[in-house]
Amino acid sequence: MALLEVTDLTVVFQRRGEAPFTAVDGVSFAVEEGQTVGLVGESGCGKSVTSLAIMGLLPRRGVRVSGSVRFEGAELLTESPRQMRDRRGRDLGMVFQDPLSSLNPVVSIGIQVTEVLERHRGMSRSKAMRVAAELLDQVGIPDPRRRLDEYPHQLSGGMRQRALIAMALACQPRLLIADEPTTALDVTIQAQILALLSQLVRDTGTALIMITHDLGVVAGLCDEVNVLYAGRVVERAARHELFARPRHPYTHGLLSSIPRLDAPRGERLVPIRGAVTDNIPWTQGCAFAPRCPNVLEKCLDVTPEMEEDDGRLLRCHNPVRQEVPA
Repeated sequence: MALLEVTDLTVVFQRRGEAPFTAVDGVSFAVEEGQTVGLVGESGCGKSVTSLAIMGLLPRRGVRVSGSVRFEGAELLTESPRQMRDRRGRDLGMVFQDPLSSLNPVVSIGIQVTEVLERHRGMSRSKAMRVAAELLDQVGIPDPRRRLDEYPHQLSGGMRQRALIAMALACQPRLLIADEPTTALDVTIQAQILALLSQLVRDTGTALIMITHDLGVVAGLCDEVNVLYAGRVVERAARHELFARPRHPYTHGLLSSIPRLDAPRGERLVPIRGAVTDNIPWTQGCAFAPRCPNVLEKCLDVTPEMEEDDGRLLRCHNPVRQEVPA
């Protein structure tokens, strides 16, 4: 049994007087202990909403969540708010996208970290403060005891992100979700944060879900990659297989639009035409069809199913042809 099994997860937002909007449409994937699984795609493809549904952090009103999210066999979608509060921090940890808005601006870093330790591990305030200093030191924050008394605005972007990671790891959760943890950080700090997450997975055996639009992050961290488009997984493969032979035109387009050091001088990038909003409903055909260079007539009329294709899962009527070695 996988540590986390997500099956046909669907999230629909409904506002009065407006048509329902399906943000996540039948997403399925699994995460094993000690495994790093990536959810990749453009903004608006449903990555963050998937993570919030897993954590039970979506609002109760105006949102309909269906499918199954099982953690060690227990169904999370049917657990009460109190049960989920007990799980968050203890079993499930999350590093949010924007540390400045995720941290409370009027509460010191020390109080925010020790709150988790007192709530889930029953520590006294003095002991929790000692452990909090150790956690900040573990994630590479200099002079951790002084930082405990400081507020989020007094820390740099990289240190705020490290403080969030320390909070998420305070109770040694079995599963950690990192939602775009390197957004708005410079490349040096990005590399440090990714190295830290990779080391934590190796040292503690924590399972990690990495949510990102940056394929460079995926290349250096993930074991398995799920490529999402318009709320559905369109391709799933092991990291090396995906980068060596992308089969879905969307995956191929993402990789073709990234500069490569080994590309010939002067070679132009090939962007994906159109915008994220240029799609059709999955119930009508392939949502990517209006932007796809490989589009067929059936792509506009027949919804592609997820099928196994040479050791990977693929949702496409006309995949990219594999190059045959000379």
